[in-house]
Amino acid sequence: MREIINRLVKEQDVNDEELLCLFSLQEKDRKYLHAQARKKAQSIFGNKIYVRALIEISNYCKNNCYYCGIRNENKNLHRYRLTKDEILTCAKQAYDLGFRTLVLQGGEDLYFNDDTLCEIIHALRDRYPDCAITLSLGEKEASSYQKYYEAGANRYLLRHETIVESHYNALHPQSMSLDHRIHCLKELKRIGFQTGAGIMVGSPYQKKEYLIKDIRFLQELQPEMIGIGPFLPHHDTPFKEEAKGSLEDTLSLLSILRLLFPQVLLPATTALGTIQEGGREAGILAGANVVMPNVSPQTFRKDYSLYDNKICTDEEAIEGLEKLQERLAKIGYEISWQRGDYRKEEE
Repeated sequence: MREIINRLVKEQDVNDEELLCLFSLQEKDRKYLHAQARKKAQSIFGNKIYVRALIEISNYCKNNCYYCGIRNENKNLHRYRLTKDEILTCAKQAYDLGFRTLVLQGGEDLYFNDDTLCEIIHALRDRYPDCAITLSLGEKEASSYQKYYEAGANRYLLRHETIVESHYNALHPQSMSLDHRIHCLKELKRIGFQTGAGIMVGSPYQKKEYLIKDIRFLQELQPEMIGIGPFLPHHDTPFKEEAKGSLEDTLSLLSILRLLFPQVLLPATTALGTIQEGGREAGILAGANVVMPNVSPQTFRKDYSLYDNKICTDEEAIEGLEKLQERLAKIGYEISWQRGDYRKEEE
C-alpha cells in the first residue's frame, strides 16, 4: 500500500484500482497517507491555515434535496433571512476581527434575486476592497453568475455532491439534474470565478467506486476549491435513519485530494468537527488548509440546520475564533489572515 501512496506523492496520480485501495488502508498505512498529504500541504502553505468568515444569509430554499435540513418541505424549521444591513454588520464584525474573505452562504432563496444580491455584493466590495467575496448560493443561470462576478464577487462554492447520475437522482427530486449542476460549475469556471466543487462522503446509496469517479471528474474540472465532508443525517429529512458517513473515509479522501491537487484550497469542514470532537483538526493533519468560522448572528445559527448537532452554534464570533486559535496551536498550526487566493502551481 505504501508503494501506491509513494507513487501518488511522486506522480500526483495512480490508477482507479489503486485509488480504491486507498479507502481500505490499515490504520498504520492510513496515518502514513495523512502524513504525506500533511507534508505536501506544509511544503506549500507552511503551518498557516486560511480562515473564511461564514455568513449564513438565509435558510429558505426552493429545493427539496432529500438529505438537507433546510429543504423546502421541512415545515418544522424556523425560517429566517438576513437583511442587507444585517449582512453588512456581520461583514464589519468579521473585517474588524481580521478576516479578509467573506462567505455568503444560503439556501436557494428566491428573495435574493440578482438585483438584491448585486446590491449587497457592491456594498461589500466598496467597503472592503481588500477582501475576497465568496458566494455559496446554489444553482443560477450563467447570466446571474456573470452579474455577481461583475459586481465584485471572486469565488463561488457549489458542491456537485456526486458525478454518478443515478446516485444524484437518488439524493435529489426530479426537478433537479446533475447535468445542470455540472453546467453551472463549468460556467463559473468560464466566467472567471475561483470555483469550488465537492461531495458528501458516505451519502446514502454511495459506493466506494463512485468516489473514484468523483475524483476523476474533479481532475477534469480543476476547481480551485474542493469542499468535502461526511454525510450527517437530519431528523426532518427522508434520510433521517441513514447511517453517518465515515470519518476515516473523509480523511482519506482529503489526503488523496491534497496529493492530487497540491495547490487546492481544501477546507476542514464543520461537518468534520461535528462527526467527532477534534474532527477539523484531524482534517488539517490530513492535508486541509482552510477553516470557515461562523460569524452569522448567533440568534439564527441553530436555524441554519443542514444536519443534526452542528457545532459552534452557541459561540460568539470572537469567542469561536479564540477557541479555534487555541485548537490550531495545539497541533502546531496558526491562522493566516491573508485572503488566501488560489495560486496556480508554477510550471
